[in-house]
Amino acid sequence: MLSSRPSDTGTAKGSGTTGPSGAAAPSVIAAASGTDTSRAIALLGSVRYGRLAMSMRALPFLAVARHLVIEGRVVLRMHRGLGFHESCDGSVVAYGADNFNAPVAGDGSGRILGDTSTGTPGGTGGASSASTREGTSGLWSVQFTGPVEIMEPAPGQRERFGTGPAEVNGERFDPVYLRLDPHLAHMHTLSFGASPSGRTRSVT
Repeated sequence: MLSSRPSDTGTAKGSGTTGPSGAAAPSVIAAASGTDTSRAIALLGSVRYGRLAMSMRALPFLAVARHLVIEGRVVLRMHRGLGFHESCDGSVVAYGADNFNAPVAGDGSGRILGDTSTGTPGGTGGASSASTREGTSGLWSVQFTGPVEIMEPAPGQRERFGTGPAEVNGERFDPVYLRLDPHLAHMHTLSFGASPSGRTRSVT
């Protein structure tokens, strides 16, 4: 179970107990501080898609988006036909991504991060290598909060997004782009198999 508790130091200790099926529960869950935004940015750049949290017609809403990190800002690509960009433009939103589909040793799946024999979405690719580079061997999630606005990327930036889906909900895909200026960043990590007394450095 992923949870965190606010504290003056920005850290929260896990129980280090055993989870279902004998799997080791996360021993430490790191909450946010203001020291390692670059780590969170690097991890965000290792996956392609995330979830945009916003308010639509006075109700909370989640929407999937393709993202890139460009000059310290998070640039999102969405389908224009859904109208989410209009609800977001000029407001403060949160955007998050994770590697929760990646198998990790000790989580009860019998597989490890980077195992290419399973064919799972998290079994290969940039998320595993970025986690290793950033010293995060388990599962992680990152979240960025700040103002967002509609923007038009430069031709070279548009190409970096790659080919979009052919259709979204039966409509021909029509891309629109948003730029999020991250004023606040959070990173949470789940480490399996660590000793109950272990701690991780809190990051953002």
